[in-house]
Amino acid sequence: MEIVDVADLNWQSVADAADPALIRSNIRATVERMEALLDQADGPGMLFDKDRADPEDKVIQISGFDPEEPLWIIGDLHGDLLALEAALAVIREPHLQHDTRLPSILFLGDLFDDEGFGLEVLLRVFELIVEAPDRVCLIAGNHDEAIAYDGVRFTSSVNPSDFADFLNANLTHEWIERAGKLVVRLFARSPRALFFPDGLLAVHGGFPLADLHPKLVETGDWNDKMCLSDFVWTRAHPKARRKLPNRFSRGSQFGYEDFAAFCAVSASMGRPVTRMVRGHDHVEERYEAYPAYRIHPVLTIVALSRRLRRESFGPYERAPAIAQYVEGALPRVHRLHIPAEMIRGFYPDTALESSDTEMSQDPHI
Repeated sequence: MEIVDVADLNWQSVADAADPALIRSNIRATVERMEALLDQADGPGMLFDKDRADPEDKVIQISGFDPEEPLWIIGDLHGDLLALEAALAVIREPHLQHDTRLPSILFLGDLFDDEGFGLEVLLRVFELIVEAPDRVCLIAGNHDEAIAYDGVRFTSSVNPSDFADFLNANLTHEWIERAGKLVVRLFARSPRALFFPDGLLAVHGGFPLADLHPKLVETGDWNDKMCLSDFVWTRAHPKARRKLPNRFSRGSQFGYEDFAAFCAVSASMGRPVTRMVRGHDHVEERYEAYPAYRIHPVLTIVALSRRLRRESFGPYERAPAIAQYVEGALPRVHRLHIPAEMIRGFYPDTALESSDTEMSQDPHI
């Protein structure tokens, strides 16, 4: 697996682009354009939509993909506007490109929750979609799939769910409310898995676990509700051979032999899988290719420049990881070394600030 360290971007330009006030100032135009796109009779025409078996197909077997065209993959953002703008700067940086053609972007889901700038990240993704829908694909993550609107309020079945709380606190703001409704509409139709012709599987979480295989083989229904859930919710165990499905808490894990078994089943059904790229697990280095999965490699990437509140260990500032599609191999990882002071400027370490305050109040210091 190739790893590229990116440290020489114009970071000031990245910071200028990651301007929440500027992005919000365009909310009306962005929302109206996105609504019009989703209202089109033949659908929005996003990347890989042409490969759907039917309009409701969410487990897409890709056939018309040119592997020579640049495709970038962005994992979990969780409101990380700074990481998103850094990723877009890398994608557009001439000296990092191996092709003069316009790049396409595949998002692996989880755009919001965990504080940050969830609304602004969504608006920027909306902007990318309306500018070139055929160059953007958005896979649903568990936080994306969990949000709903009951006609009165927004709800979410995950924790943390601060983005739903934010939407409910702004129900009197027409354009924020409409943006929230767009989120529900968009992710209701978003794919849960992409099967590339060269054997790459792209998902947010994982794949249908072993107890679903007999029914899957019998029916051939990749869009079965349980299968869709496993594509979104399952987590990778870095070393285990096998794990028993445990969907009670939506915390099912898989091991390397589980993935090998799925690859065999999928191949028998005409969808060969040899490797996988995913998000979902917030690995400390923001990318990880597990040694135990050497026969059927798995790459986890997340685009987070900060340690989330629910992450217990590691430094506060992180190097977000994004990836570029490489035919027949794991995607090429790019680590974005955003200056630490810039990360802290966007996302102050409240735990550290609290500790500093306590120290300053200690009469013995």
